[in-house]
Amino acid sequence: MSKVKILALHGPNLNLLGQREPDVYGSMTLEEIDRALEDRGKKLGVSIDSYQSNHEGELVDRIQAAAIDFDGILINPAAFSHYSYALRDALSAAGLPVIEVHLSNVFARETFRHHSVITPVAEGMVCGLGPDSYLLGLEALVNILKKERR
Repeated sequence: MSKVKILALHGPNLNLLGQREPDVYGSMTLEEIDRALEDRGKKLGVSIDSYQSNHEGELVDRIQAAAIDFDGILINPAAFSHYSYALRDALSAAGLPVIEVHLSNVFARETFRHHSVITPVAEGMVCGLGPDSYLLGLEALVNILKKERR
């Protein structure tokens, strides 16, 4: 059996983690989150490929290509969560299990953040736990993939 491969996607402005609103998003940088994902992935026996873009089309391209090379997608769509039907449709078309993650508790913030067009095509969503949202989302995705392989 080949090694499970997970694509971790980070949406707009997440490249600014560690300096952008640390009271909301925490002090960890995106590079530190990616390293934590890689470390947890090794413990779970999966490989992680991380990618960040501020451009919707680049994320769509990565999602479309993922169906060939990956087993699942862990995504923090950031602001695209609330209106990107392009990301939603790409995730749906890819046919891979998806877990949506957010560092902050989107439901405790501005009303426009309470709705995600991504969540209906995801297996689940983890939010509000800072970087642990990513790690718990990864664990959930790996569990889903293990059940599928049985």
